[in-house]
Amino acid sequence: MGARAERGMSAPPEVVFNTATDPARAASWLPEPLRRDGGSRPEVASADELRARWASDSAPGWSAEIQVEPADAGGARVRLDLAGGETDGLADETLNNLAREVADNLTAG
Repeated sequence: MGARAERGMSAPPEVVFNTATDPARAASWLPEPLRRDGGSRPEVASADELRARWASDSAPGWSAEIQVEPADAGGARVRLDLAGGETDGLADETLNNLAREVADNLTAG
C-alpha cells in the first residue's frame, strides 16, 4: 500500500530539502516506522534534483521518498511518496509535519 501527497511551501527549495534530510529533524516529521534503526538517515538519490529516500530495516516495506522543486515566488513544491502499512491520510500529515519543521528552521535561522 502506498500514498502520495503534494503541497507548496513558502521557503526556497534548498531550505526545504536540507530541513527534510537533516537527521536531527527527521524524528519531527517522518512517520514512526521510518524513525527506527537509523531510518532517519536518508539516501540522497540526487542532490541536484533535490530527491531523497528513507527506508526502515526494522519495519520492512516502509519507505518515503520526497522530491522538492522550485515553485512561484521563490517557494517550493514537495511531493511525498509513502509506502508501508496503513498510509491513508499519513502522507498529508507527514507533509504538514515537514512544513512545520521548515517554518521552525526559517524562524531559528
